[in-house]
Amino acid sequence: MLNYDRLLMEIKGIDLTPDEIEIYLEENALDSSLEYIPTSSTNKRNILKAALAILESIANQPELMKNMKFDDITVSQFHENLEKRIDSLTYKIRQIPDDAQTYADGASFFMLFAD
Repeated sequence: MLNYDRLLMEIKGIDLTPDEIEIYLEENALDSSLEYIPTSSTNKRNILKAALAILESIANQPELMKNMKFDDITVSQFHENLEKRIDSLTYKIRQIPDDAQTYADGASFFMLFAD
């Protein structure tokens, strides 16, 4: 599976052009034609960051937020659910360490003070 396909899997139901998807991938340090590595925390994190960027761009479209009602859902519910998904993805991304930060015991650290 390619990075492109993995992102499409994450954003099912959102219609974007292939060029737009490639831009989101490139902005998050991913090449659309490279193989997706499921064991890489960094790769998974960058896919989720690309999906988050797509959801944030949808949230920035005011024409989608008009008061309308479709079948059994209102647009206000759409916006609330979109915001919940954005918050959920943000939390999930923060929990995934980079490959370089992961150690054998699962711990990670950073330098608070430097000389």
